[in-house]
Amino acid sequence: MAASTTQKLSLFALTAMVVGSMVGSGIFSLPRTFAGATGPFGALIAWVIAAGGMYTLARVFQFLAERKPDLDAGVYAYAKEGFGDYPGFLSAFGYWIGSCIGNVSYWVLIKSTLGAFFPVFGDGNTVVAIVVASIGIWTFHFVILRGIQQAAFINMVVTIAKIVPILAFILLLVFAFNFDLFNANFWGGEGMSEMSLFDQVRATMLVTVFVFLGIEGASVYSRYATERRHVGTATILGFVGVTALMVLVSLLPYAVLPQAEIAGMRQPSMAAVLEAVVGPWGGLFVSIGLLISVLGAYLAWSLICAEVLSIAAKTNDMPRVFGRENANKVPSAALWLTNIVVQLFIISTYWSQDAFTLMLNLTSVMSLIPFLLVAAYGVLLVQRRETYELRPQERTRDFVFATIAVIYTLWLNFAAGLEYLMLSAILYGPGTVLYFWTRREQSKQGWFDRPADWVIFILVVAGCIAGIWSLAAGYITL
Repeated sequence: MAASTTQKLSLFALTAMVVGSMVGSGIFSLPRTFAGATGPFGALIAWVIAAGGMYTLARVFQFLAERKPDLDAGVYAYAKEGFGDYPGFLSAFGYWIGSCIGNVSYWVLIKSTLGAFFPVFGDGNTVVAIVVASIGIWTFHFVILRGIQQAAFINMVVTIAKIVPILAFILLLVFAFNFDLFNANFWGGEGMSEMSLFDQVRATMLVTVFVFLGIEGASVYSRYATERRHVGTATILGFVGVTALMVLVSLLPYAVLPQAEIAGMRQPSMAAVLEAVVGPWGGLFVSIGLLISVLGAYLAWSLICAEVLSIAAKTNDMPRVFGRENANKVPSAALWLTNIVVQLFIISTYWSQDAFTLMLNLTSVMSLIPFLLVAAYGVLLVQRRETYELRPQERTRDFVFATIAVIYTLWLNFAAGLEYLMLSAILYGPGTVLYFWTRREQSKQGWFDRPADWVIFILVVAGCIAGIWSLAAGYITL
């Protein structure tokens, strides 16, 4: 997509893109998700680990954006530059398909929210719910086809509007704060299962990844920035602001309700908490805010999905067809494939026992490999001293940030567990067909360029086979 003066995004617009991408369905599900795993003490430790790890990753995105301004597609571009074509493809595919699944989780939560008022929607995976979500998918599809600048403007407006209910939730719970109840819940409330602190923290890791997704939003749209330095600034501003909101939303409910009660609430649990504190109007107020928030996040992620797939096609890392643009300079072919995939996953939720949690965790897992490769590329850049002829004093600082980010993303892969890693392999395996298609278009010799690529491919195929077998045998349930 050729950048033009009419398509440039300001610092405010880039920051809104980060906030709009991060504040989606996840923040509204935090009270129940955390209460089902741990008390305030464990939650504090989890947030220290998650915020610390994601902060280092944000700093890696920041210094890469400044030092490698020619790499315009963010997540995918860094992986390819550092590790070659096949790892770069896996990063682009994983990030794209994970974003598609994230969009599915948005629709599930929208329908679950409506289900609290209209039983026909159930928990978000009834036939009626699937039909309504399908209408929504294609409505947004045709709005986005009208132009990137228009969609980015809508996202900025929605981002401002949806913060209001979240701030109201926080303020109301601050006024209702009960120190005795908070202390009773601090180490884990009555009626909760006994788990070690390590297991409690580990149980929250995937949801923290999910709510931090979008931290790279400004990086993905870096080539639309009016000034390159705004990319890093927008990333940090968005990160700090949203982190504060998420910590408060997850901790304050422990001061107004018993942990066991919060853990048993339906999603979106933020609405249920406020309803329990101030009455039915509170649940309605948050539900309206959720609908605005999730629709805005869906818009932002639809843009990101199409952009990543389109740029990968234009750099000959995905089939060329997905680089096609319409008269409004929107990557229309990539957008069509994105929404077809979202539609298929929406239909699949009919057979899921807990569609929202499944989609949330799977979205997080699909993002782990791309994030790991970004952090690893940061380490590689520092070790090679590449670009450090300019401001060499920053090299040690950047090395520390990148190394911690690598350790954090490796820990996340461990915390995800074997079940979700195998589910991700089920998607990565067939997705490699697109890689072979691309190489054939370019008449490249052989399937892979390096022996290491064969090792990665074998691991992906083995994981895919193991995942399919585990599903068939009932060891993994959806």
